[in-house]
Amino acid sequence: MARIGVFICHCGENIGSTVDCAAVAKAAGELPGVVHSVDYKYMCSDPGQSMIKDAIRTQKLTGVVVGACSPRMHEPTFRRACNEAGLNPFLCEMANLREHCSWVHEKLPDTTAKAIDLVRILVEKVKRNKPLSSIKVPVTKRALVLGGGIAGIQAALDIAGAGHEVVLVERSPSIGGHMAQLSETFPTLDCSQCILTPRMVEVAQHPNITLYTYSELESLEGFIGNFKATIRKRARGVDEKLCTGCGVCTQKCPNKKIPSEFNEHLGTRPAIYVPFPQAVPNKPVIDRDRCTYYSKGKCQVCAKMCPTKAIRYDQEDELITIDIGAVVAATGFTIKGTDFFPEYGYGQYPNVITGLQFERLASASGPTLGVIRRPSDNEIPENVVFIACAGSRDSAKRLSYCSKICCMYTAKHAMLYKHKVHEGRAHVFYMDIRAGGKMYDEFVRRAIEEDQVNYIRGRVSRVFERNGKMIVKGVDTLLNGQSIEIEADLVVLATAMTAQPDAEATAQRMKISYDADHFLSEAHPKLRPVEMNTAGIFVAGACQAPKDIPETVAQASAAASKVVGLFSRSELAREPVVATVNRTAPPLFSTCVGCFLCETACPYQAIERDDIRGRDGQLIRQVAKVNQGVCQGCGTCVALCRSKAIDLQGFTNEQVFAELLAV
Repeated sequence: MARIGVFICHCGENIGSTVDCAAVAKAAGELPGVVHSVDYKYMCSDPGQSMIKDAIRTQKLTGVVVGACSPRMHEPTFRRACNEAGLNPFLCEMANLREHCSWVHEKLPDTTAKAIDLVRILVEKVKRNKPLSSIKVPVTKRALVLGGGIAGIQAALDIAGAGHEVVLVERSPSIGGHMAQLSETFPTLDCSQCILTPRMVEVAQHPNITLYTYSELESLEGFIGNFKATIRKRARGVDEKLCTGCGVCTQKCPNKKIPSEFNEHLGTRPAIYVPFPQAVPNKPVIDRDRCTYYSKGKCQVCAKMCPTKAIRYDQEDELITIDIGAVVAATGFTIKGTDFFPEYGYGQYPNVITGLQFERLASASGPTLGVIRRPSDNEIPENVVFIACAGSRDSAKRLSYCSKICCMYTAKHAMLYKHKVHEGRAHVFYMDIRAGGKMYDEFVRRAIEEDQVNYIRGRVSRVFERNGKMIVKGVDTLLNGQSIEIEADLVVLATAMTAQPDAEATAQRMKISYDADHFLSEAHPKLRPVEMNTAGIFVAGACQAPKDIPETVAQASAAASKVVGLFSRSELAREPVVATVNRTAPPLFSTCVGCFLCETACPYQAIERDDIRGRDGQLIRQVAKVNQGVCQGCGTCVALCRSKAIDLQGFTNEQVFAELLAV
């Protein structure tokens, strides 16, 4: 005999202002199986939870229904209270009277009637609930961090500092990411390399960190606490154990006219190269697409000159399989390419460059050794125009989001230019200024007031060349839309920050979600900002959305703390809301027909094949089996099962039909 207790929360005025909570409690008390029904102002408070615990003990309740706010927010709270009172936590259900009723309706009799219906539905469901136990899975205390930018570096150091093993994988020959390309950082204007390089060295020397550069994630299988990652370590053409990083090979390489990726193609590098002087590891890589030996079978100068005989032309890619317990995705961002801004002449005129290219011009380790020069003729520009929001916040270009850092780094660029070219003139075209951070607005004001940067509020319509000068045409909206034409020696575009080109493929490889712009999607923007929907995978940095360095570092540490929390236990308890295949007595009987449509549809690859054998050990047939450690309870297999052999614990067909009939 069911003995159900119903507890209706006013949620302050969130529910109580439009729903007659007392009437709902009274109506619920008259439902079959309900032996106790009350309403209270704040049911999630300590007194409210005490009411539930006392009722469970005194009324000997077999089930609890709480009519309150979002189950996503407070279901663990009420289930914990039930568990403390001796009732299985999965015999507690929540009716969402806030989001599903009070917040979407006016104060009308029908609103209260709907609230009663929502409670009635959950009462019928909880009658058919069965006690469930949390699933225990072992935890491999080793983390995989994907991406060696500042986000990956921070996450790896935090996890390793807590005493756990970390495998850090970076696709480039060196860690450092985009931060290594910067000259100075806002709002303090401290040297980027000065604050980044010590952390890069610390990663390389940390005993708990295994560093794989020039490597990529090939595949990721398994589930939280028990992933199996396959890493492709690409062939460098150099034996890292023998190489001392002396640099003789890079100096003697005859092919030195290859555009440098690190310098954003403003400088050149040899075919065997180290990306930048402070690279970690400081070991060269052979560019097989540009190396004369690989294209013509000749040269071998680097091999002849290497004092340690570390050159390995026949070296091949290596696949490394590692057991890990958690993953931090910190794969970073890129910027829009050369063909994205035809109206600005980018790709047509060498003196129209991106903000990242300007960073390399301003950097002491850049192609001009920190002297800002025009790419076309190497002259110092006397008039520079900076165009903010180049691509960002532009629905016509399908980039409706704000890139967040452009206002700040455009102000920084204008200041750096004025500091290096004292008599130069800097102009900034902007839509509006978004400087939301500590000392950020003051930084922009400093550029305008102290460095005399000319800020012009308005869009640029066109950039073209005339008589050797770049002509920037735009309007000043603060002057009633007056047309403006500026002759510039150099035009710098604050180009949109976008997801990596292979972000979609990477997300699919890891079985995690991403948004329309291919940024990785967190589980909840407020309550779970660094967790992914796939348990055990966390996100940090600009692969989730545009971010500045302080926010990236903070999020990386947050992701690391989640990993450390996961590793604090030898076993992980997770909710038992998973699919199960009907395996009733006798042992050989199963309603599963072995079509394995569920196997092809499962997004988490949680369906396995189980052999049904006779007493003589002979194989009779195969049926589906759910790996409960992998299953995320999405229910796809339940919907597709032709023989209705699969049920979702906590949401069985019987429970769902009971809810429908209650309406």
